[in-house]
Amino acid sequence: MKIGITGADGLIGWHQRAYLKAIGGGHEVRLAGRATFAQPEPLAGFVDGLDAIIHLAGMNRGEDAEIETTNARLARDLVAACEQTGTRPFMVYANSTHQDRETAYGRGKRAAADTFRAWAEQCGAGFANLILPHVFGEFGKPFYNSVVSTFCHQLARNETPQIITDGDLELLHVQDVAAQCLKAIQENRCGDIRMTGIGMKVSELLQRLTDMRDRYQSMVMPQLESALDVRLFNTLRSYLFPGHYPVALTLHSDARGSLFEVVKSRSGGQVFMSTTHPGITRGNHFHTRKIERFLVASGEAEIRLRKLFSDEVTCFKVRGDIPCYVDIPTFHTHHITNTGHSELVTLFWANEIFDPADPDTFPEQVDAA
Repeated sequence: MKIGITGADGLIGWHQRAYLKAIGGGHEVRLAGRATFAQPEPLAGFVDGLDAIIHLAGMNRGEDAEIETTNARLARDLVAACEQTGTRPFMVYANSTHQDRETAYGRGKRAAADTFRAWAEQCGAGFANLILPHVFGEFGKPFYNSVVSTFCHQLARNETPQIITDGDLELLHVQDVAAQCLKAIQENRCGDIRMTGIGMKVSELLQRLTDMRDRYQSMVMPQLESALDVRLFNTLRSYLFPGHYPVALTLHSDARGSLFEVVKSRSGGQVFMSTTHPGITRGNHFHTRKIERFLVASGEAEIRLRKLFSDEVTCFKVRGDIPCYVDIPTFHTHHITNTGHSELVTLFWANEIFDPADPDTFPEQVDAA
């Protein structure tokens, strides 16, 4: 299937790409950013021949007049490009619960949905109006995408976030949105799709994130009792990388030998150990939810990581005689290589027990071929 994604560099757009990469299926993915919408020709080239479009491009910060007109115009331009090329893709539109409000953002989003709905009825195309609450996730832009992004950004820098209005939130992780977008296309599900999240006050969110940050800085894994806890913690960790790592451990030595603590967690999980011969590399995969800790107990190694769709590789050189750990951030492919001359002994901890039926492990080379 040929799937186009507008707003590909935004929070949902990036995660939509990551979701499609993880699940596979051989889909051809075409991306549209701001430059694509700047002129009719590149936009027509983008839509031509697509089976489906996930329209995520939009504006939610700025002058009121610009916000309203931009969101409405993007929909009109996309429809015009489809008409110009004779393309009838299934259209998924990332709308908002704000569509019912008399604000510039709400009116613009509502106008865009009306444009897509009228076009679909006229030409017989499919249209899913995906109505979203408060979407959050790793790599969101602070002070723009989400209060979760803003709080995580500030807490990672040991700043003190301020609550302006202690309003109600309905939190929905962005990977759930990405999954629903593809599901709507595959099932040809038309009409309004109202996604629901988990409700809490802004103050409760800040307290949760602050507690997570404080526990983590004291070298204790926060209590992760729900999928929401894991996702909030992974989002927080995305703002701590790479500067927070590697984390040095205290080595306790006496006449008997040495001891250090590997992980302190109230959430269980699984610990395993590997040995690796000199020059051998393990890994080259990424996770979308799993929290994984690497700790070299003996030997020398390099831990290399690369965020999906980026060329930048982060490298940590670690040794067993100077114990430290690196917690692998989600959506970063990673591997560990024995760079020494003796056998490498590595301890690993994950927050969940390995399930072969749902391993949350997706192959991806760290270094370009």
